[in-house]
Formats: sequence, structure tokens, C-alpha cells
Amino acid sequence: MPYFITSTILFVAGLAIIYWLHNQYHLDIIVEPVESPTNAPMISICIPARNEEKNIRACVEAALSQTHPNFEVIVLDDRSTDSTPKILRDIAAQTDKLKVILGSRLPSGWAGKPHALFQAAACARGEWLCFVDSDTFLAPETLSACYVKAVETGADLFTIMTRQITGTFWEKVVMPLVMTALSVGFSPRKVNDPTTRDAIANGQFILIKRSVYDAVGGHERVKDQIVEDKAISEQVKWSGYRLILADGVKVASTRMYTSFPSMWEGWTKNIYLGLRSHPALLALGVFGGFLSVAAALFLPIWPLLGLLLYIRGGGWMEILIVLEALIVWGVLICARAEAARQLEISRWYALTTPLGAGVFAAMMLASAWKVLSGRGVTWRGRRYNP
Repeated sequence: MPYFITSTILFVAGLAIIYWLHNQYHLDIIVEPVESPTNAPMISICIPARNEEKNIRACVEAALSQTHPNFEVIVLDDRSTDSTPKILRDIAAQTDKLKVILGSRLPSGWAGKPHALFQAAACARGEWLCFVDSDTFLAPETLSACYVKAVETGADLFTIMTRQITGTFWEKVVMPLVMTALSVGFSPRKVNDPTTRDAIANGQFILIKRSVYDAVGGHERVKDQIVEDKAISEQVKWSGYRLILADGVKVASTRMYTSFPSMWEGWTKNIYLGLRSHPALLALGVFGGFLSVAAALFLPIWPLLGLLLYIRGGGWMEILIVLEALIVWGVLICARAEAARQLEISRWYALTTPLGAGVFAAMMLASAWKVLSGRGVTWRGRRYNP
């Protein structure tokens, strides 16, 4: 009886948690490709690049292919030591729409990306600024589509969730879980609600009015923030301007990481900074990490325990324990299969959920340890401490 009662409690709790986790991602505003607007204002696309030889050509050429009638592309080469500068020179020799700027040395008190975007914005001539990461690739209609939707929604800062490209095994195992966790931590509906303080932006694509950017202090206001996209979204929303987060998977795509080491470095950095900035989340992060470990270890064992109890002389209660475990497993696999489908990953990767949960838990715990120990993080060859 104690085993059956425990199993039933876990059954009800498990179904409730699975439902809640997978019903937080409500991106009600969807960006669709549109025809280019007439009499459109100039938009300055600003791209920071530091050792981005793998992505920079595709990123810049996609930016230059925009159908928007009035735009410029500015790339800030943040003192790259690979072939990024040469690639940029080759592209710039073929068009007058591209301006390449050599970044200055990083001043004390600045993080790398805010300083790069600050320099790019200082040279921009547009009425709107569009910040695009160098691992993000725009469709030809992206700029027009996002501008039209920004005007339609009255946005002062308009940001989109891009389509995430996954290639390696580990990306397909971990990324769906990370995206689910992000939707729980930052509800799109709350972000888009002007009466709440919830604010986040996706630095892969941010479109902001130049007047608003200057009014909130631009990147100089958030100069020490590595997660500068979230920081600047907070400045915008908390200053009374309109922040909109939309679904942009039809118009832009991103390849964040191409290997397990780069994914580990990137996400532990992001989680670390989120935990560091919000002490209350630190305890939640540690708890969530241990919970993920427990789930990764216990979920596969649960039905086996019920089966073992039945073999050792159990009856109908032990059969119900097995059924409860299998139902939870089935619901979880279906939910994870749908999450995989949305990222254009084979539904079969849902079966790797325990492995992905274990890796995600390790990222959470490693990030929490970096906060508590004061070890800081390394990103793009630069070290940042608490």
C-alpha cells in the first residue's frame, strides 16, 4: 500500500507538472513574410562579429539581400583573430550597402557585446536600429515583415524568436529542453503585457526605434551586462515604452552552437548570468538542477520497480503502479515529441529526454556553482566575474 500511494501521488504530480511545463509557450504575435512597405524609414542592421568565420558570410549576405527599400548594414569587427576581417573585406568590395568598422579595445567596465553594438549604433543613420547576431540568418522579407508588425503592434522594441537550427546529436538532445525552460522562465504573454515588469529580448534579432534607444541610454546604459538583450529590454519596458516578443520562425533562423563544448560554454554562461542577476532564481536553479537529476534517474526506474514488486508476489496495486508509470512516460514522450517537432527535430529524440534532462541539470548546477564560488565565466576569450 505505501508503494501504491507514493506512486499515485507521483502520477498526479507528474501529469500536472508535464502539462504546466508544456503550456507556457504562447507566442500569439506571428511574423509573416509581407511585401515591402512604401515610404519606409531607413533601418540600420548592426551585426557584432568576433571570430565568426564560420557564420559571418552567410549572415551578412542574408542581411544585404533584404527587400526592404531603405536599409544599411553595419558590421563591427570586434578585434577578430581568425579570417572574419578578410571575409568582410571581400563582401564590402562588392557593395556600398555594407560598412565594416574595426572595433576599439575593450574599455574597463564594459562587456564585449554591448561595446561592439554601442560602436555600431554610433555609426548608424537609421530611424530604426536592427541588432542581429552573426549566427542568425534573415530571409529576404525579414526586415520589412518585422517593421510592419512592429508598427502594427505599436512596438518601440520588437524582438522575435528565430527558428533554431540543430545539426549534432547533442543539440537535438538538449536544445528542446532548454527552449521549454526558457518559455517557463519568461512567458511571452507576460512579456507583451505592458502592466507587468517581465521583460526579455532575443539578441539574435532586436528592432528598436533609434529615439527610444537613445532615450534609455542605449548599450552604454547596460555596458557591463553580458546578457545585454535582456538588460536593454528591461530598460525599454521599465521606462514605459512598448516591448513586443513575437514568433519569427518563418523569417529568421539561428545556429547557436555546433558542438557539445560550445553548447556547454554558451548555456552555462547564460544560465550563470541569469542566476547571478536574480538571487531568488539561484535557489530555484539549484532545486531545478537536482529535480532534473532525480527525474532523469527515477523516470526510467519507476515502471521497473512496479514490475519487480509484481514479480515478487504483488497483485493489482503493483500492476497499477506499472500502468501509472507508463502513462506518465507516454504523456511525457508525447509532449517532448511535439517540442522536438516544433524545432524540426525527429520525434524519436523524445526518447532521449532522461539524457537531455541530465545534461541540462548539469548545466544548471555548474552555473550555480560558478555563482556561489565566484569563479565567473569565460566567453569569446574574455573572462567575466561576479
